[in-house]
Amino acid sequence: MRAVAFVGFKKSGKTTTVEAVAKALKERGYRVAIAKSMHTSFDRENSDTWRFSRVADEVVVRAEDTDALLFRAKDVNALLSTVSADFLLLEGFKSIQHVPKVICARSREEVGELNDGLAIAVSGVIAGSGIEKADGLPVIDATKEPEKLADLVERRAFMLPNIDCGLCGFNCAEMARMIVRGEKTLKDCVVLSSKPKVTVKIDGQVLPMKDWVQELVEKTVKGMLSAMKGYREGRKIEIVIRAE
Repeated sequence: MRAVAFVGFKKSGKTTTVEAVAKALKERGYRVAIAKSMHTSFDRENSDTWRFSRVADEVVVRAEDTDALLFRAKDVNALLSTVSADFLLLEGFKSIQHVPKVICARSREEVGELNDGLAIAVSGVIAGSGIEKADGLPVIDATKEPEKLADLVERRAFMLPNIDCGLCGFNCAEMARMIVRGEKTLKDCVVLSSKPKVTVKIDGQVLPMKDWVQELVEKTVKGMLSAMKGYREGRKIEIVIRAE
């Protein structure tokens, strides 16, 4: 799954930009997911779902206009692991460091403030002023040229594992910046480019694991199975655990 974060301050045009890019990618046949970061509470205090969330691990909601699954992820990796799509467009998530970003801004000053080395383009309100570049980045008006911005996202979106394994010699944030600058590619990420010896999938999504974790899982599973009658060495061991 490839990803891009659309970051910016309030009223900078993030939602409009994400909506335009998502529509363009959908028209190209891609499966698109959108994740939104909010600085307010999602649920209303003392509502039924709010009360359920305090006593249950997950709350499923069936409404007239949509369905929802309410839960609290332990971190951003756990949150994004629930998504299955060709492209994941994140609205907000300014602090995220393992995906490229499109800066949505109202002024050049905001672009400079938000540019942390992961930006690949600028859009939002500032794009309506007619400027072509800001802080060395191309400015693309998603309301007038959604296909152009979608082309860029299609070409440059990526998502690193965000586990800081160090196998490549860098952490994921450093590697992401080098990929954005064109100094590295996804092939330089050892976790993504190598075929792992142990693969764990949760609802179809691969759970990234460092080498030592893979080795631990392998030895633990084989150790338990070897004590069972009928066990034999094989080239591939498959275990499926279904939630009740």
